[in-house]
Amino acid sequence: MSKEKKQGKGHRNCKRCGTHRAIIRSYNIGLCRRCFREVAEELGFRKFS
Repeated sequence: MSKEKKQGKGHRNCKRCGTHRAIIRSYNIGLCRRCFREVAEELGFRKFS
């Protein structure tokens, strides 16, 4: 039986797919970068290129 994580990378996971890798925490988004790219326009972000 393992303890529940309270801090660190293992504590945070993507709200959409559940991965622990590359979580975007700014603006309390809580998505991994892959999911963020898919839903960024729906969230109101624009791409400047």
